[in-house]
Amino acid sequence: MRAIIGSIGLVLALTACGGAVSTTTTATATAATPTPPTPAAKAVVTGPNVSGCFTSADGKIFTYGDDLPGVITGKGSVGVVITYERNGNVCTWRPLSDRLVAAGYRVLLYARKSAEYPDEVTVAMAKRLSKEKGVRRLFLVGGSIGATASVPAAERLGSKVAGVVALSGAVAEGEAAKLTVPLLQIGSENDAYGGAKDLQRTHDAATKAPDNELHVIKGGSLHASALFGSPQGPEVLDRIIDFMDRHKG
Repeated sequence: MRAIIGSIGLVLALTACGGAVSTTTTATATAATPTPPTPAAKAVVTGPNVSGCFTSADGKIFTYGDDLPGVITGKGSVGVVITYERNGNVCTWRPLSDRLVAAGYRVLLYARKSAEYPDEVTVAMAKRLSKEKGVRRLFLVGGSIGATASVPAAERLGSKVAGVVALSGAVAEGEAAKLTVPLLQIGSENDAYGGAKDLQRTHDAATKAPDNELHVIKGGSLHASALFGSPQGPEVLDRIIDFMDRHKG
């Protein structure tokens, strides 16, 4: 068991802009000011899709429950179920999904009702993915409440689970203490939910996890999938892929 705390400094770029005093009249200045370009119209997604971000070109679109959509993308023998943060959607998890597919994993993403605690649906999605031809093991990946729910879901799914990746989660110590698969936690130091204190409590409680990794971004407060688009995003993605490659069996 090892704890690795990654300290990643944030760089603030301050740009000084010099201003010139204009002596033209208001009418002349107005006429000389170029008209901003009209933003290009966003392409309208038609046909089966998940939140407009994944279509049948990405993989197999399915529906469940009250006609909620999901997608299975990639063709690997190791599956990954992604459960996003409350009030989130699959779109902000595309950077991770694309990296996982490129690395040879099969990924399931799904839309869900944000008001509901997602432990039951995480288990259901894992069982769905495990039935796909060729899938032999699974990772559970979650952001925020999705990370919190992925730990008890892994306990319920048993030996099929290869590990859990929790971004900005706040896992109950009792649940963490039961975990017997590798655990990777990543989060921002000052995040109000899933910050350094929450992550450390989970890390300390998860004594049965054969690998127990913790990476805290110092001074930050970015939450869950917001990490992917940050300056630390490439390192976060690399850490996740490295963890999975070491534990996929």
